[in-house]
Amino acid sequence: MTFKPLGKRVLLERIEEPTTTATGIIIPDNAKEKPLSGIVRAVSAKIQDKGLVAKGDKVVFAKYAGTELTIDGKTYLVMNVDDLLGVL
Repeated sequence: MTFKPLGKRVLLERIEEPTTTATGIIIPDNAKEKPLSGIVRAVSAKIQDKGLVAKGDKVVFAKYAGTELTIDGKTYLVMNVDDLLGVL
């Protein structure tokens, strides 16, 4: 299945944070925060025309932004481009 965002939205896949610290301490799942960065997997035509972000860009987004969506067993975020803080 393919997903095409509408309006000023993008589809993101979260980048998972490492489960251990630099010193080797394992962080349990219930203590981890959700990652605040992701890879752009799809952009709306309106955003693509402006050249703000492109498919494949690594971006940072606001903590409580977006709506989770599951496609073919993978979880993605759909969010307004205004919730993106920057491109890495």
